[in-house]
Amino acid sequence: MSRTSAKRPKGREMFALGNEAVAEGALIAGCTFYGGYPITPSSEIMEIMARELPRRESGVFLQMEDEIASLGAVIGASLAGRKAMTATSGPGFSLMQEHIGYACMAETPLVVVDVMRGGPSTGLPTSPAQGDVQQARWGTHGDHPIIVLSASNVQECLEMTVTSFNMAEKYRTPVILLLDEITAHTREKIFVPEPDEFAIFNRTVPAMPPEWYKPFEETVRGVPPMPPLGSGYRFHTTGLTHDVNGFPTQRPDEIEDLMLRLFRKIDQFYPDIQLVDDHQCEDAEIIVVAYGSVARSARLGVDMARESGVKAGLVSLRTLFPFPRNPLIQRLGAARAVIVPEMNMGQISREVKRVASNRVQVRALNRIDGDIITPTQIYKAISQA
Repeated sequence: MSRTSAKRPKGREMFALGNEAVAEGALIAGCTFYGGYPITPSSEIMEIMARELPRRESGVFLQMEDEIASLGAVIGASLAGRKAMTATSGPGFSLMQEHIGYACMAETPLVVVDVMRGGPSTGLPTSPAQGDVQQARWGTHGDHPIIVLSASNVQECLEMTVTSFNMAEKYRTPVILLLDEITAHTREKIFVPEPDEFAIFNRTVPAMPPEWYKPFEETVRGVPPMPPLGSGYRFHTTGLTHDVNGFPTQRPDEIEDLMLRLFRKIDQFYPDIQLVDDHQCEDAEIIVVAYGSVARSARLGVDMARESGVKAGLVSLRTLFPFPRNPLIQRLGAARAVIVPEMNMGQISREVKRVASNRVQVRALNRIDGDIITPTQIYKAISQA
């Protein structure tokens, strides 16, 4: 078949910011509710959703008085059957933690986009950082599974937003999409496929009669079907540990069954959830592990090293948690050193060291002054390794 006659994907090109690509991805995924509060450097997401959702059938945009109320509105919209999201940055993300825990316990699918900036407190509102990584995993109290994804360029912002909604709906869980200010505010040409070019996942609804329905009953996948509130199915919702009908319980056997199922519905699907990309890893002796905008710098730093004769490779993390242990081990191969550059004091490097387990030397390359980690800095670290 000639190149001119080959089937081409349908879609359009767009010159977009990372934040604009997130909004595009959310609309493609079927998001019909946004509840939020503006905060730099995520505000463009809210601005676009405020413009676009009211133009669409059933689309609702709601500005709340703060980030706590924002996520509360998103939880309510999701329970009512909407695909729902919000976006924020570090200070707002901190305020959302209690509601994230509630969404974990109530198994409420939703997406939170956190565009990271310098901290702590109000920190550096317009400068990049990656200091919210461990907060995304452990910020809310209790022992709970959660999915945390990342994007390193504008095209990935669109694609990983769609993936975030798909995973939220598929596993009935909150999904956190971590960007950083550089990724969010980089503008470049991307390709936006038509919605029918994407595989879109919608939550499973009950097939049994309402009188047979148990909202938190065990299933093969560990993910109970979820009807929208008001559709005739009794659906009790609480943040307390609960039985299969959703009512609070203190019975140890019911509590253990609930908690084990919450973990199992994520754990058994690691191969689908743990997403990584690699570059030049086949024969790499030095592996760079990076995420967000730093992965983009790392790719060029690896290419510079290759040009100088150093066998370097890059593992770019699209999933941060559950941490992709096995995919990373598979790519370490014959590596003798691993470099983990990040704009914090070493939040993912700790995970890499845990996985490497002294089998290979792991070096952290950290920057916390509000500036990016450059390809030259990464190339220098590779050369020194």
